[in-house]
Amino acid sequence: MTDQPLTDRPLTDQPQTDQPQTAQDQAQSPAGPRAGGPRLHYAWIIAAVCLLVMVGTAGFRSTPSLLMDPLNMQFGWSYGIISLAVSINMVLNGLTAPFAAALMDRFGIRAVVSVALTVMAFGGGLTVFMTQPWELLLCWGVLVGIGSGAMALAFSATVADRWFFARRGLVTGVLTAASAAGNLVFLPVLAWLINAYGWRSGSLLVGGAALAVVPIVLLLLREHPADLGLLPYGATTPEQVEQAQREGRGAAVPVDPGTGPRALRVLRRATATRPFWLLAGSFAICGATTNGLVGTHFIPAAEDHGMVETTAAGLLALVGVFDVVGTVFSGWLTDRLDSGKLLGTYYLLRGVSLLFLPVLFARTVHFSMLIFIIFYGLDWVATVPPTVALCRQWFGNDAPIVFGWVLCGHQVGAAVVAFLAGVIRDQLGSYDLAWYGSGALCVVAATCALLLGASPGTGDGIAAGEGAGDGVAAGPAAGPLAVTG
Repeated sequence: MTDQPLTDRPLTDQPQTDQPQTAQDQAQSPAGPRAGGPRLHYAWIIAAVCLLVMVGTAGFRSTPSLLMDPLNMQFGWSYGIISLAVSINMVLNGLTAPFAAALMDRFGIRAVVSVALTVMAFGGGLTVFMTQPWELLLCWGVLVGIGSGAMALAFSATVADRWFFARRGLVTGVLTAASAAGNLVFLPVLAWLINAYGWRSGSLLVGGAALAVVPIVLLLLREHPADLGLLPYGATTPEQVEQAQREGRGAAVPVDPGTGPRALRVLRRATATRPFWLLAGSFAICGATTNGLVGTHFIPAAEDHGMVETTAAGLLALVGVFDVVGTVFSGWLTDRLDSGKLLGTYYLLRGVSLLFLPVLFARTVHFSMLIFIIFYGLDWVATVPPTVALCRQWFGNDAPIVFGWVLCGHQVGAAVVAFLAGVIRDQLGSYDLAWYGSGALCVVAATCALLLGASPGTGDGIAAGEGAGDGVAAGPAAGPLAVTG
């Protein structure tokens, strides 16, 4: 006998048990996704795995600046040739990103990420055998570039859109900051390894780190909250999610079987709008003034002024420390403030800091250089959360793919400046022109961001929910945001 009232017992023919349902049982439950569940929503496990992936692959971003001098001394390759490999890497990274977002919809995040990590590890490992410049272009430029494109910021945007209904800006900021955190981990270690054991030890380390993350991805990464019988974090009912999807603001919806073609259709529709070009243009300058210039050439520029490589690498790692703080805080601000104005402010502050940098280099680290590192670090990729928010605001459910194309602009901008800065150094013997030019470009980026201040649906040309077909919200062709001609 039991003291439980008959009316309180569940009406089912299944034996009763005090054990909780497994994730598989929850996914097969006829009740569908639920808002409750474990105290720690599985979305945070997904975010933690993604953060680990971003940290594990950050070494590929850290390595090129450390390889400039060793490759120049061992093989006699010019800064321009080495920068060309970095440029190819960045271009392919950007071109791969939008297709990777579509492939994640088609084949799943877990499969795409696992293959990408393996390709990156393979490309990094093969560099230890190279003796000719074309091998550098193939391994570091092509293989690592394609693999890293699938691990780009579009990956973070896809995860945030699928798994989070609330706190998307914060999550995007944290995942973006993970790359900077990886820089913090890898840069000092790589600098020490390369100085002690040669540049090949650095290539092996970053390749091994990427490969080590693959089992964790296969074991823990899941595609959608519904796979575990859950709703996205912050959603309370399935109807709430469906309503947001209909309005073009919710998590990504199922897509047609096309992968590459869908990415191209989204691009075609997005390029007919002015917001896309403002976002792509400003983000191209973002890439030019971060990965392209500072990320690639800060250490060689510091060495030109007599600073030892390990010290310069430590300063760049310190940028990563403040980048984590700035990007997470930027995600918090993005959830609360106007994204266009926030983005414009970031670009203006970055431009001012770059204009001062040429006079701050010295043989030793002075207080003024530390001020630059703190100021610039807080602003490094703080631009990502408001840029993702603006993509979501203007392009609704296709925001991850649109952001992939915007990220392509980021990488193209980074590639162009990475190569040009190397050529400037070869021809003029100094990076000063590159620093001043990038500071001026930031003013252009700030202007683009401030022009994005108007909200969609106010008659400015793009309205959430319109543009049925591929999901890009497109406004009236005659509106002021339409691109004609």
